[in-house]
Amino acid sequence: MAELAALEDPRAREVNERHGDDHGVNLGMLRALAKRLKTQQDLARQLWATNDTAARLLALLICRPKAFERAELDVMLREARTPKVHDWLVNYVVKKNPHAEELRLAWSADPDPVVASAGWALTTERVARKPQGLDLAGLLDVIEAEMKDAPDRLQWAMNHCLAQIGIEHPGHRARAIDIGERLEVLKDYPTPRNCTSPFAPIWIGEMVRRQHDR
Repeated sequence: MAELAALEDPRAREVNERHGDDHGVNLGMLRALAKRLKTQQDLARQLWATNDTAARLLALLICRPKAFERAELDVMLREARTPKVHDWLVNYVVKKNPHAEELRLAWSADPDPVVASAGWALTTERVARKPQGLDLAGLLDVIEAEMKDAPDRLQWAMNHCLAQIGIEHPGHRARAIDIGERLEVLKDYPTPRNCTSPFAPIWIGEMVRRQHDR
């Protein structure tokens, strides 16, 4: 904790706080510290228990993802209220855990929109990597009905899933683009030059073009 405190940078904190993250540790330095510590599951649990954002990010880098029980991950997700901790927990830990599918189903139906957004992130992963058994048309039905009025984090996750369906599954591409065009979610999102817009019709079109150019 003393070492993390020494890495605190007021300018980094200022940038992070604009995105809802309450820490000031440069992520490159955090990853270097994790590389030095290597995998330490007990230390990871202790760091998580501090409730400090930088410590929790470090915990997620040095933990053993498959060592967590389902109930433990559920509690951790509900405790992970800053976007970066939430994102790393889902992407670096839950996706590699044997309980990922059970959690995907449970979280997607959760009344807490932040928890539900984790379920949708796991669904997006399956759309891209293991779509067998998914009802893609059914997912599009839910997105069409609920994405427009969903809270920000949940809306972002649903939109990512919409784009992924359109990118990966040509049979559903026209409908995915049509839903995006009608709902206009993230249509005016400020996108830096050389970055792809998160507006689903543009995102789908750009990624499909890249696939064809390979």
